[in-house]
Amino acid sequence: MYESHFGLQEAPFALTPNTRYFLRAPSHSDALELLLVALRQREGFIKVTGEVGTGKTLLCRLLLNELDKEACTAYVPNPNLPPDTLYEAVAEELGVDVAVCANVHQILKALNERLIALAMDQKPVVLVIDEAQAMPEETIEALRLLTNLETESTRLLQIVLFGQPELDTTLSKDSLRQLRQRITFQTRLQPLNRDSVSQYLRHRLSQAGYNGSDLFAPAALRVIWRASGGIPRLVNVLAHKAMLAAWGQGDRLVNRRHALLAVRDTESARSLGLFGRWL
Repeated sequence: MYESHFGLQEAPFALTPNTRYFLRAPSHSDALELLLVALRQREGFIKVTGEVGTGKTLLCRLLLNELDKEACTAYVPNPNLPPDTLYEAVAEELGVDVAVCANVHQILKALNERLIALAMDQKPVVLVIDEAQAMPEETIEALRLLTNLETESTRLLQIVLFGQPELDTTLSKDSLRQLRQRITFQTRLQPLNRDSVSQYLRHRLSQAGYNGSDLFAPAALRVIWRASGGIPRLVNVLAHKAMLAAWGQGDRLVNRRHALLAVRDTESARSLGLFGRWL
């Protein structure tokens, strides 16, 4: 679309999570480091929360890539499942042939045998669950029971939960206090500040092949930062639309006017209030 106009090799602000575009902003970099350190220390449950669009799925994929050579990983992207189906999904992810299992008891037995075999091979096992806020309460309790699969000296399974803040609300229930007590590390992804939004835009443009001077004028950056609230997904949407506006008008620099047009066309953008009227 506008790639050739701005000297790009690909679209820089696609919403599909791509680990190549990961920016080590303070909150996200700290979260990744915490995850890696905690998992290498064989901790039990780890929880990462963040508002919609803060980059949880991207961080999740980056973690899976980092663990690829040092651990056996299981990934459940949609955990809105009954307990039995969750057990089956985890077992399949770890290479268990569930087709030969007649019931849940046999699935759990086969899963336990698989975990023990991996432990004997010195291979840590990490279960990563995205969108964990979607799990029914009984499935969360079933997840806790999975961590009971351990030997006298080795924890057979570590679990990382990625979820929206609603996950914290669910876990605060008394009925889930046993699982809550097993969460040894937790962190929350924060929105990008103004400087990080500027770095974020430059980084994505660079990864997309741009090597010119700043493409977004300072006033456009301020508009995008305020209207997005620093939420990376909204930054992507607004930056994309602002570039479309600049391309449509034949401009090589994305200025304040283009950014304001993007804000007006984005229902989820934050109101600029007095700042917008001043602009």
